[in-house]
Amino acid sequence: MTGMSAETVSALLPLVAILPLLFAGVAAVLPWAPVRMALSIATPAGMAVVACALLYRVMDSGPIGHNVGGFPGGVSIPFVADAFSLLMLGVASMVVFAGAWFAQVAGENKSRFFASLTLMMLAGMAGAFLTADLFNFFVFMEVMLLPSYGLIAVTGTWHRLAAGRSFVLVNLMTSTVLLIGVALVYGSVGAVNIALLAGSAAGGGPGAVALGLVIIALSVKAGLAPVHTWLPRTYPSTSPAVMAIFSAVHTKVAVYMLFRIYVVIVDMDPSWQWPIIVLMAASMLLGAYAGLAESTMRRVLAYQMVNGMPFILVVLAFTDGDASAVLAAGIFYALHHMVTVGSLVLVSGAIEETYGTGTLSRLSGLARRDQLVAWVFAAMAFSIVGFPPFSGLWGKVGVVVAAASGGDARSAVVITVIVLASLGALLAMVRVWRGVFWGRPMQGIDDSLRVRGALAAPSVFLAAVSVAMFVFVGVVAGWTGAAGDALVDVPAYVEAALGDPASAISYGNLDNVDMGGAATNGVGMIDGVGNDTGVSAAAESAREGATR
Repeated sequence: MTGMSAETVSALLPLVAILPLLFAGVAAVLPWAPVRMALSIATPAGMAVVACALLYRVMDSGPIGHNVGGFPGGVSIPFVADAFSLLMLGVASMVVFAGAWFAQVAGENKSRFFASLTLMMLAGMAGAFLTADLFNFFVFMEVMLLPSYGLIAVTGTWHRLAAGRSFVLVNLMTSTVLLIGVALVYGSVGAVNIALLAGSAAGGGPGAVALGLVIIALSVKAGLAPVHTWLPRTYPSTSPAVMAIFSAVHTKVAVYMLFRIYVVIVDMDPSWQWPIIVLMAASMLLGAYAGLAESTMRRVLAYQMVNGMPFILVVLAFTDGDASAVLAAGIFYALHHMVTVGSLVLVSGAIEETYGTGTLSRLSGLARRDQLVAWVFAAMAFSIVGFPPFSGLWGKVGVVVAAASGGDARSAVVITVIVLASLGALLAMVRVWRGVFWGRPMQGIDDSLRVRGALAAPSVFLAAVSVAMFVFVGVVAGWTGAAGDALVDVPAYVEAALGDPASAISYGNLDNVDMGGAATNGVGMIDGVGNDTGVSAAAESAREGATR
């Protein structure tokens, strides 16, 4: 991609979301199972490579954007790729690759449509990370959710299908709330393009109230307390591969948009700081200690997902200082969490596939029987708690340093809660270790039965990524630092999303939107030269066409 012009790369950006969707259609009609499975594994791997290549490009030259069809900003479907969105997309694709790999080895992908459903969800994830429009974000979320329902069905037992009903009902209701919130934002502000909404919710007002519904819906999808209970009751009821994929896709897409909304639309309003701290502290403690009451490996891990989301989002309460560095710490933790939880879920799935259960009371003595699996679980348990030599150490240190930057009561509260939540995570992991890996050898099990190396390989791969993040922390910190810089560089994001801000179109009062000196005129056009009456004929024609 280094040889391509900026215009060419921008024009090709929508293909990142379109190609997996096309491959999903191809996989649905192909009669050859090996080709379908190859597509389901190679496509997320390829997407991770493309995201990495684009990441290095935007780190050098800034964000790139494309308005589909060449329509003016505010009317078109906008795609924007900056360091933040590409870094999240690349790591999430890597976890989807590991999940699809595990599904192939474990035989979870026997259904003809498993590959198609996985690729369709991948397309929705890519679109959600790259879109710069709230309504299109809702659309891509639905593109993700629809195949998710199918994945639960095609890989599920009757028990899994029963639990899947809760997943469907919660997400349908939450999607409805999200759509209502987006509609209210449009009605109160006059736009749903994130660039046109920049700063519109700062200081309150109707736009902030409407945006509150969007934030509530995203909080549910992220599994934040007190709207978290559906996650630990539904995710463990899916297959291990599907749970690993869900852990990297659904919750992280919601977290991504919460970051984007808070920085761009809310403009990091300090009045949100204490509400964020209170909610995140509750989520940390609930996620850390509630898992102690669970009886299966993956249910315990589901609560570590609930525990991890607030570690990512709590940094938003400290953006009144060095916002870029603080946000970079949260982004690093998000990357670590995707990799670590993905590895833990897959290694637990390998145990379930081999011994037919993940119940703590029915497993024992695996540390001697399956040493590789024991090593992987212990390593990732150390990582989730924050011990070296794994990515969790730098993740926890980064969040603590970000919290300490406040230097006031906020810092004391958050750091105290981090210590208590880390202790709870340690206790939960020790409980699983004692129940599954320590103790006497299991009775009535063939001595030759072991977890196959092929089953453990996907979790080993992600564990190796975690170790690499620890060893090469300077490189990863450079990526997350660039992501933090891109996130706070709102003018560059606005320019990438709108193309030519002077011809952007909206249908409401956007006087509170900071367009870097641009002003809005009476017909809802953004006029970059401050002309209240004159707009380009092409832009006016496009506005009239959109109205019709």
